[in-house]
Amino acid sequence: MKILHMHSGSTMLRILTAGWCAVLIMGLTPLAAQEDAVPEKDTRPVKNTFESIWLMDQQTVMVPVKGSFEMDFQQRFGTWNNGYDDFYGIFAPSNIRIGLDYVPVDRLMVGIGFTKDNLLWDMWGKYALLRQGRSGGSPVSLTYYVNAAADTREQDRTPFDEFTDRWSFFHQVMIARKLSNDFSVQVAGNLSWFNFKAPDPGEGGMSEGRNKNAHFSASAMARYKISSTFAITAGYDMAITDHRFFNPEDNLSLGIEMVTSSHAFQVFVGNYKSLVPQYNHTFNTNSFGDNEILIGFNITRLWNF
Repeated sequence: MKILHMHSGSTMLRILTAGWCAVLIMGLTPLAAQEDAVPEKDTRPVKNTFESIWLMDQQTVMVPVKGSFEMDFQQRFGTWNNGYDDFYGIFAPSNIRIGLDYVPVDRLMVGIGFTKDNLLWDMWGKYALLRQGRSGGSPVSLTYYVNAAADTREQDRTPFDEFTDRWSFFHQVMIARKLSNDFSVQVAGNLSWFNFKAPDPGEGGMSEGRNKNAHFSASAMARYKISSTFAITAGYDMAITDHRFFNPEDNLSLGIEMVTSSHAFQVFVGNYKSLVPQYNHTFNTNSFGDNEILIGFNITRLWNF
Protein backbone atom coordinates (compact mmCIF):
# COMPACT_ATOMS: atom_id res chain seq x y z
CA MET A 1 0.00 0.00 0.00
CA LYS A 2 2.86 2.35 0.76
CA ILE A 3 4.40 1.66 -2.64
CA LEU A 4 1.05 2.28 -4.35
CA HIS A 5 0.63 5.53 -2.48
CA MET A 6 4.06 6.75 -3.55
CA HIS A 7 3.33 5.76 -7.17
CA SER A 8 0.00 7.64 -7.11
CA GLY A 9 1.67 10.74 -5.68
CA SER A 10 4.33 10.69 -8.37
CA THR A 11 1.64 10.36 -11.06
CA MET A 12 -0.33 13.22 -9.56
CA LEU A 13 2.82 15.41 -9.49
CA ARG A 14 3.44 14.72 -13.17
CA ILE A 15 -0.16 15.57 -14.02
CA LEU A 16 0.01 18.85 -12.09
CA THR A 17 3.34 19.73 -13.67
CA ALA A 18 1.98 19.05 -17.16
CA GLY A 19 -1.11 21.09 -16.37
CA TRP A 20 0.92 24.09 -15.19
CA CYS A 21 3.12 23.86 -18.29
CA ALA A 22 0.04 23.85 -20.50
CA VAL A 23 -1.40 26.87 -18.70
CA LEU A 24 1.93 28.69 -18.99
CA ILE A 25 2.22 27.92 -22.72
CA MET A 26 -1.38 29.00 -23.33
CA GLY A 27 -0.75 32.21 -21.41
CA LEU A 28 2.42 33.08 -23.30
CA THR A 29 1.06 32.22 -26.72
CA PRO A 30 -1.30 35.25 -26.98
CA LEU A 31 1.56 37.53 -25.92
CA ALA A 32 3.81 36.16 -28.62
CA ALA A 33 1.00 36.39 -31.16
CA GLN A 34 0.30 39.97 -30.05
CA GLU A 35 3.94 40.91 -30.58
CA ASP A 36 3.92 39.31 -34.03
CA ALA A 37 0.70 41.15 -34.93
CA VAL A 38 2.04 44.70 -34.43
CA PRO A 39 0.57 46.63 -37.40
CA GLU A 40 2.97 48.00 -39.98
CA LYS A 41 3.21 51.76 -40.41
CA ASP A 42 1.10 53.17 -43.26
CA THR A 43 3.47 55.14 -45.50
CA ARG A 44 0.86 55.98 -48.14
CA PRO A 45 0.55 59.77 -48.73
CA VAL A 46 -2.07 61.58 -46.66
CA LYS A 47 -5.06 62.77 -48.61
CA ASN A 48 -5.93 66.41 -49.21
CA THR A 49 -3.35 68.32 -47.24
CA PHE A 50 -4.89 71.11 -49.32
CA GLU A 51 -7.83 70.82 -51.69
CA SER A 52 -6.25 72.82 -54.52
CA ILE A 53 -2.86 73.62 -56.04
CA TRP A 54 -3.61 77.25 -55.05
CA LEU A 55 -4.34 78.79 -51.68
CA MET A 56 -5.14 82.47 -52.29
CA ASP A 57 -1.91 84.01 -53.69
CA GLN A 58 0.37 81.00 -53.24
CA GLN A 59 0.90 77.55 -54.70
CA THR A 60 0.50 74.60 -52.32
CA VAL A 61 2.51 71.38 -52.02
CA MET A 62 -0.30 69.48 -53.72
CA VAL A 63 0.26 67.69 -57.05
CA PRO A 64 -2.83 65.89 -58.42
CA VAL A 65 -2.67 62.32 -59.69
CA LYS A 66 -1.02 61.47 -63.00
CA GLY A 67 -3.16 62.44 -65.99
CA SER A 68 -4.97 65.30 -64.24
CA PHE A 69 -5.79 68.40 -66.29
CA GLU A 70 -6.77 71.69 -64.64
CA MET A 71 -8.01 75.12 -65.66
CA ASP A 72 -7.49 78.13 -63.38
CA PHE A 73 -9.28 81.46 -63.40
CA GLN A 74 -7.93 84.09 -61.00
CA GLN A 75 -8.98 87.71 -60.50
CA ARG A 76 -7.87 90.56 -58.24
CA PHE A 77 -10.04 93.66 -58.05
CA GLY A 78 -8.77 97.17 -57.28
CA THR A 79 -8.04 98.32 -53.74
CA TRP A 80 -11.06 99.34 -51.71
CA ASN A 81 -9.64 102.56 -50.19
CA ASN A 82 -11.84 104.65 -52.55
CA GLY A 83 -14.88 103.18 -50.86
CA TYR A 84 -18.23 103.45 -52.57
CA ASP A 85 -16.87 105.50 -55.50
CA ASP A 86 -15.69 102.32 -57.24
CA PHE A 87 -17.77 99.98 -55.07
CA TYR A 88 -14.87 99.04 -52.83
CA GLY A 89 -12.59 98.14 -55.71
CA ILE A 90 -14.95 95.88 -57.62
CA PHE A 91 -15.43 98.51 -60.38
CA ALA A 92 -11.79 99.60 -60.27
CA PRO A 93 -9.27 98.23 -62.81
CA SER A 94 -8.68 94.56 -62.05
CA ASN A 95 -6.03 91.98 -62.86
CA ILE A 96 -6.93 88.60 -64.40
CA ARG A 97 -5.02 85.39 -65.10
CA ILE A 98 -6.15 82.29 -67.01
CA GLY A 99 -4.05 79.14 -66.64
CA LEU A 100 -3.91 75.57 -67.93
CA ASP A 101 -2.10 72.83 -65.98
CA TYR A 102 -1.31 69.14 -66.52
CA VAL A 103 0.27 66.23 -64.62
CA PRO A 104 2.26 64.20 -67.21
CA VAL A 105 3.97 61.87 -64.70
CA ASP A 106 3.56 61.02 -61.05
CA ARG A 107 4.52 63.90 -58.68
CA LEU A 108 5.16 66.43 -61.50
CA MET A 109 2.79 69.20 -62.59
CA VAL A 110 3.42 71.78 -65.32
CA GLY A 111 1.38 74.79 -66.38
CA ILE A 112 1.10 77.91 -68.48
CA GLY A 113 -0.83 81.12 -67.89
CA PHE A 114 -1.56 84.57 -69.31
CA THR A 115 -2.01 87.65 -67.10
CA LYS A 116 -3.63 90.98 -67.98
CA ASP A 117 -1.10 93.27 -66.25
CA ASN A 118 2.08 93.63 -68.34
CA LEU A 119 0.70 90.93 -70.69
CA LEU A 120 2.72 88.33 -68.81
CA TRP A 121 3.01 84.79 -70.11
CA ASP A 122 4.25 82.46 -67.39
CA MET A 123 5.32 78.82 -67.51
CA TRP A 124 5.82 76.80 -64.37
CA GLY A 125 6.60 73.37 -62.96
CA LYS A 126 6.14 71.77 -59.55
CA TYR A 127 7.58 68.50 -58.23
CA ALA A 128 6.61 66.72 -55.01
CA LEU A 129 9.94 65.64 -53.51
CA LEU A 130 8.42 64.19 -50.34
CA ARG A 131 4.84 63.34 -49.42
CA GLN A 132 3.66 63.06 -45.83
CA GLY A 133 2.81 59.50 -44.79
CA ARG A 134 -0.42 58.58 -43.05
CA SER A 135 1.17 56.91 -40.02
CA GLY A 136 4.77 56.44 -41.12
CA GLY A 137 7.27 57.56 -43.71
CA SER A 138 7.91 61.27 -44.17
CA PRO A 139 6.42 63.53 -41.46
CA VAL A 140 6.02 66.41 -43.93
CA SER A 141 5.39 67.12 -47.61
CA LEU A 142 8.20 68.87 -49.51
CA THR A 143 7.62 70.41 -52.96
CA TYR A 144 9.75 72.52 -55.29
CA TYR A 145 8.08 75.12 -57.54
CA VAL A 146 9.64 77.21 -60.34
CA ASN A 147 8.06 79.90 -62.52
CA ALA A 148 9.39 81.74 -65.58
CA ALA A 149 7.50 84.77 -66.92
CA ALA A 150 7.95 87.02 -69.97
CA ASP A 151 6.63 90.58 -70.34
CA THR A 152 5.15 90.68 -73.88
CA ARG A 153 4.10 94.34 -74.09
CA GLU A 154 5.08 96.40 -77.13
CA GLN A 155 8.64 97.73 -77.02
CA ASP A 156 7.57 101.37 -76.72
CA ARG A 157 5.65 100.53 -73.53
CA THR A 158 8.64 99.01 -71.74
CA PRO A 159 12.15 100.08 -70.67
CA PHE A 160 13.73 96.91 -72.07
CA ASP A 161 16.75 97.03 -74.35
CA GLU A 162 17.23 93.30 -74.86
CA PHE A 163 14.76 90.45 -75.24
CA THR A 164 16.29 88.72 -72.21
CA ASP A 165 15.37 91.77 -70.09
CA ARG A 166 11.73 90.72 -70.37
CA TRP A 167 12.24 87.53 -68.36
CA SER A 168 11.80 86.98 -64.64
CA PHE A 169 11.91 83.84 -62.50
CA PHE A 170 10.62 82.53 -59.19
CA HIS A 171 11.91 79.61 -57.11
CA GLN A 172 10.08 78.27 -54.08
CA VAL A 173 10.62 75.41 -51.63
CA MET A 174 7.42 74.51 -49.76
CA ILE A 175 7.12 72.41 -46.59
CA ALA A 176 3.64 71.43 -45.38
CA ARG A 177 2.08 69.19 -42.78
CA LYS A 178 -1.47 68.03 -42.27
CA LEU A 179 -1.73 68.27 -38.50
CA SER A 180 -5.23 66.79 -38.28
CA ASN A 181 -8.12 65.90 -40.56
CA ASP A 182 -9.13 69.56 -40.53
CA PHE A 183 -5.97 71.63 -40.10
CA SER A 184 -3.01 72.02 -42.49
CA VAL A 185 -0.09 74.47 -42.50
CA GLN A 186 2.64 75.36 -44.99
CA VAL A 187 5.80 77.49 -44.94
CA ALA A 188 8.04 78.41 -47.87
CA GLY A 189 11.27 80.13 -48.79
CA ASN A 190 11.25 82.15 -52.03
CA LEU A 191 13.71 83.62 -54.51
CA SER A 192 12.57 86.11 -57.18
CA TRP A 193 14.92 87.00 -60.03
CA PHE A 194 14.59 89.72 -62.69
CA ASN A 195 16.95 89.91 -65.65
CA PHE A 196 16.19 93.62 -66.07
CA LYS A 197 17.89 96.13 -63.75
CA ALA A 198 16.20 99.52 -63.92
CA PRO A 199 18.64 102.40 -63.33
CA ASP A 200 17.91 104.76 -60.48
CA PRO A 201 19.92 107.80 -59.35
CA GLY A 202 22.12 106.98 -56.38
CA GLU A 203 24.14 109.28 -54.15
CA GLY A 204 26.25 111.76 -56.07
CA GLY A 205 24.23 111.26 -59.24
CA MET A 206 25.40 107.66 -59.67
CA SER A 207 23.11 105.15 -61.35
CA GLU A 208 22.55 101.80 -59.70
CA GLY A 209 20.46 98.72 -60.35
CA ARG A 210 17.14 99.05 -58.60
CA ASN A 211 16.83 95.55 -57.22
CA LYS A 212 20.19 93.90 -57.90
CA ASN A 213 18.22 91.18 -59.71
CA ALA A 214 17.45 88.96 -56.70
CA HIS A 215 14.87 89.24 -53.96
CA PHE A 216 14.33 86.81 -51.07
CA SER A 217 11.06 86.36 -49.17
CA ALA A 218 9.21 83.91 -46.94
CA SER A 219 5.61 82.72 -46.89
CA ALA A 220 3.31 80.97 -44.42
CA MET A 221 -0.31 79.88 -44.73
CA ALA A 222 -2.91 77.72 -43.03
CA ARG A 223 -6.24 76.13 -43.81
CA TYR A 224 -8.89 74.93 -41.35
CA LYS A 225 -11.89 72.88 -42.49
CA ILE A 226 -15.23 73.79 -40.97
CA SER A 227 -16.96 71.02 -42.94
CA SER A 228 -16.13 68.62 -45.77
CA THR A 229 -16.73 71.40 -48.33
CA PHE A 230 -15.98 74.65 -46.46
CA ALA A 231 -12.75 76.02 -44.94
CA ILE A 232 -11.22 79.25 -43.66
CA THR A 233 -7.76 80.29 -44.87
CA ALA A 234 -4.99 82.68 -43.85
CA GLY A 235 -1.61 83.61 -45.29
CA TYR A 236 1.33 85.94 -44.78
CA ASP A 237 4.20 86.83 -47.14
CA MET A 238 7.22 88.70 -45.81
CA ALA A 239 10.05 90.43 -47.68
CA ILE A 240 13.55 89.52 -46.52
CA THR A 241 15.90 91.34 -48.87
CA ASP A 242 16.57 94.97 -47.91
CA HIS A 243 16.52 97.07 -51.08
CA ARG A 244 17.82 100.60 -51.33
CA PHE A 245 15.43 102.14 -53.83
CA PHE A 246 12.17 100.36 -53.06
CA ASN A 247 10.65 98.44 -50.21
CA PRO A 248 7.98 95.85 -51.10
CA GLU A 249 5.08 95.65 -48.69
CA ASP A 250 4.31 92.40 -46.88
CA ASN A 251 1.07 90.63 -47.75
CA LEU A 252 -1.67 89.53 -45.35
CA SER A 253 -4.58 87.53 -46.74
CA LEU A 254 -7.71 86.07 -45.14
CA GLY A 255 -10.42 84.12 -46.90
CA ILE A 256 -12.78 81.19 -47.30
CA GLU A 257 -12.70 78.14 -49.56
CA MET A 258 -15.54 76.03 -50.96
CA VAL A 259 -14.77 72.76 -52.73
CA THR A 260 -16.28 69.82 -54.56
CA SER A 261 -14.54 66.73 -55.94
CA SER A 262 -13.45 68.67 -59.05
CA HIS A 263 -13.85 72.38 -58.21
CA ALA A 264 -12.30 74.80 -55.75
CA PHE A 265 -13.57 78.33 -55.21
CA GLN A 266 -11.66 80.73 -52.96
CA VAL A 267 -12.63 84.30 -52.12
CA PHE A 268 -10.42 86.42 -49.88
CA VAL A 269 -9.00 89.84 -49.05
CA GLY A 270 -5.32 90.75 -49.18
CA ASN A 271 -2.92 93.35 -50.55
CA TYR A 272 -1.21 91.43 -53.39
CA LYS A 273 -2.56 92.32 -56.83
CA SER A 274 -0.18 90.67 -59.28
CA LEU A 275 -0.91 87.08 -60.25
CA VAL A 276 2.68 86.11 -61.05
CA PRO A 277 4.57 85.43 -57.79
CA GLN A 278 7.88 87.19 -58.49
CA TYR A 279 6.03 90.46 -59.22
CA ASN A 280 4.03 90.18 -55.99
CA HIS A 281 7.02 89.44 -53.79
CA THR A 282 9.31 92.06 -55.34
CA PHE A 283 7.15 95.01 -56.38
CA ASN A 284 4.05 95.04 -54.18
CA THR A 285 3.28 98.60 -52.98
CA ASN A 286 -0.15 97.99 -51.42
CA SER A 287 -0.15 98.23 -47.63
CA PHE A 288 -2.73 96.33 -45.58
CA GLY A 289 -2.33 98.81 -42.74
CA ASP A 290 -3.08 101.76 -45.06
CA ASN A 291 -6.34 100.14 -46.19
CA GLU A 292 -4.87 99.32 -49.61
CA ILE A 293 -6.72 96.02 -49.52
CA LEU A 294 -8.39 94.26 -52.41
CA ILE A 295 -10.81 91.41 -52.98
CA GLY A 296 -9.58 88.40 -54.91
CA PHE A 297 -10.88 85.01 -55.98
CA ASN A 298 -9.58 81.79 -57.52
CA ILE A 299 -11.63 79.22 -59.41
CA THR A 300 -10.10 75.88 -60.42
CA ARG A 301 -11.64 73.02 -62.42
CA LEU A 302 -9.94 69.62 -62.36
CA TRP A 303 -10.38 66.72 -64.77
CA ASN A 304 -8.85 63.23 -64.43
CA PHE A 305 -8.18 61.20 -67.57
